[in-house]
Order: sequence, then structure tokens, then C-alpha cells
Amino acid sequence: MLPVPSSPKSICILRLSALGDVTHAVPVLRALQKQWPDAEITWICGSLEHRLLSVFPDVRFVVFNKRDGLQAYQDVRRALSGQRFDILLHMQLAARANLLSMIIKADIKLGWDRASSRDLHHWFINRQIKPGHHRHQVQTFLEFARSLNIDIDEPVWDWPIPQAAADYASKHIDSSRKTLLISPCSSHPLRNWRVTSMAQVADHAISQLGMQVILSGGPSELEIETGKQIQQAMQQQALNLIGQDTLIESMAMLKAVDVVMSPDSGPVHMANAVGTKVLGLYACTNPDRSGPYNSLEYCVNRFPEAVEQFAHSTVDEIRWGKKVEQEGVMDLITVDEVVRNLEQVIDD
Repeated sequence: MLPVPSSPKSICILRLSALGDVTHAVPVLRALQKQWPDAEITWICGSLEHRLLSVFPDVRFVVFNKRDGLQAYQDVRRALSGQRFDILLHMQLAARANLLSMIIKADIKLGWDRASSRDLHHWFINRQIKPGHHRHQVQTFLEFARSLNIDIDEPVWDWPIPQAAADYASKHIDSSRKTLLISPCSSHPLRNWRVTSMAQVADHAISQLGMQVILSGGPSELEIETGKQIQQAMQQQALNLIGQDTLIESMAMLKAVDVVMSPDSGPVHMANAVGTKVLGLYACTNPDRSGPYNSLEYCVNRFPEAVEQFAHSTVDEIRWGKKVEQEGVMDLITVDEVVRNLEQVIDD
């Protein structure tokens, strides 16, 4: 156990990115707020992630915009000038986060265990979380709270949804039937499933299950083009909202629908955080490590076959966290099994 003050006055969370990972970190924030409601909590995060996290009350956010280069470090230094924290949770394995941690003054600098360390992370901390094997990422993040002597077994997100965002979602959702939201793109394109396959599942959801289908995603050229291609490949009509909402409005949509279908991506974890069932499409990555925490039973998991076929090994033999991101891996997932899992979600 760490020598943690009985009532720390100030705590800093350093987790810059990405959307899925900051979502994993939110239960740690919630545990801190519950354990020490009077503590001042500062979270240093990326600019995109701030748009998602800004709804949380009683947190001071300091935004690090990596596109600003050296100026971004100066901005953080200026924002933290003269401040010393009782505890820093150094939750990012990245060189730029290590540099930022040198700016942050704290008595306890708690980081990842040595086995997980990358980019010399262990040089920038003075305490580390308990190492573990074959844990889901959510449980690994919770080790930061447990290392501070906080008794917590399962994550609590309790994500605030502003009324305006909830109204946005209500405007687009047909309350007379169940809704499937498809978020087709990951930030890693090799994790994306074929457009024609997603179109077939969407058609089945509409024609056979009587569902409304909504396409959702960010404003990138890839996502917008993918949405158009899905619509063109479909025989039924889907509502395409890709690139049209804010992150908070997207969060409200994820909460308001019945099922979210997506490859391993930020929206998988965002939907999980607001209590929506997720049909995850996994072949490049292991859902037991990075799948939607509360919907693992609904994931289509072809990771073992991917490891065998493309890495010539087995899940038990490879490093925990290894990815198999190669051309053709996602073709191991079939339309029939995705439809079967979708029907199981609806039945449940």
C-alpha cells in the first residue's frame, strides 16, 4: 500500500488520449470523487478528449493540444504554475506524457507497472500500480484507484448527458422501434469491417427485425466516405449522421439507442460507459482485453483465428495486448454470425 495522505487536497490525472482510454479512466475519477469529495482534481487531457470529458463536474481540465508543439508544453506549465499536487496519476504511456510529467510537481507520482512500461515511463514515476496478467483494460485502470487504498471492484461511469444533447438524440431516434447504431470506423483502418458486410447487417436489422438503423461517426474524410458507401450498398434506408454531431451529442446518441455495432474503437467504450449493449467486431484485437466491458458476450471474436492464421501462434502464447492488424484479418468475421449476435442482443 502507498503512503497516501488520509485526505489528499489535490490530485492530478495525466491521461491525454485516446477516446477509449480516457473513457477507461473515468471510473478512476469517479472513485476519487467518492473517496475524497473535497479534493481538488485536475485532469490534463488532449483537446479532442476534453470535448468528451468537459461535462464532468468538479474537475479542472487543463488542455494539452499536441498540434501546438512546444507551445503546448508551455501552456500546461503556465496553467500549473506554483501548484504542487499530493498525487499525480501518470496514466499515459507516451514520450510526450513523460515530458509533461516533469512539469507536474507532486509528492506521489503513480504510474504503470514496470512490465507495461514504454518510452522509459518508469523513469518518470516514483510508485507503480500492481502488475497483472490477462486483465481487461478497465480493470487495469482501476488499479490506480486500488493503489491509493480505495476499495473498488467494478467500474462506475455515471456519465452526465446535458439536456441539449439528449434532445438532439431524441430528435433523431424513432421511439416506436428499436434502434441499431453503426459506428463503422476505427482510428486504425485495418480494424474496419467490409462496407458490404455492414450494409447486409443493416438491411437485415431493418427488414427482418424492424429496427431503425443510424450511421454515426466523426467528420474525417474516411468516415464520411464509408457512411456514403454503406448507404449505397444497402437496399433499405439508414439515417446517416456521420460528421454531423458533436462528441457530447454522439454520447447522447450512444446512450439513447438499443444496440451499437462497431469494430474496436472509441465509440465501443463510450457506448459501454453509458450502459448501451455493444456488438463488437473483433479480429485484429482481443476483446477479453479491450472489448466493451459489459457486453463481452455479444462480441464476435475471431481474434484466436487471426492469431493462428496470421501470426502462426495461439492466444496463450502471444504477448497480452498483441494486435494482429493485417490486411484481410477482419474478413474472418461473417455476416451470419454478426446477425446471430444482433438477434441475441435483441432477444435479451
